Amino acid sequence: MALPVGDIETRSDCERLVRAFYGRALEDEVIGWLFTDIARLDLEAHVPRITAFWETVLLGAGTYSGGAFRPHVALHARARLRGGHFERWLHLWNETVDGMFSGPRAQLAKGHAARVARAFASRLGAYEPPPTAAVSSTGGPLAITLHGPGGDGARAATGSAHA
Repeated sequence: MALPVGDIETRSDCERLVRAFYGRALEDEVIGWLFTDIARLDLEAHVPRITAFWETVLLGAGTYSGGAFRPHVALHARARLRGGHFERWLHLWNETVDGMFSGPRAQLAKGHAARVARAFASRLGAYEPPPTAAVSSTGGPLAITLHGPGGDGARAATGSAHA
């Protein structure tokens, strides 16, 4: 990465930062699979939205609306997000910011990311997703076979399995 050339000043700067970060995150051995295999992130669809988020946070643009937490809840329900995932995300973000920018907004980008990572890790750590029905690869309910005390037959999943 080139030496930092100044602070984050424009939407274009925000987009360059977002693209550079995701270029690293998607390839990362610790968290890359969350983006590629679990979230199946469509980068070209995601970049404008996350750029608007950072443009709003860093430049006061007001171009982002919505909530960033809900998609992470859905991701967490599919693959438990742990504190280490957020630590790695933050490490990559900070390295990307430091490699591209320096100044008050670059510091704000790192500080805000740290607050978001802490808040999401804390909230998701306490979150238990609702039970869902087990579904086979054909789309129908799976037959759950219970063995041992209390169940040596087969029952169909009904949305919550009680063993």
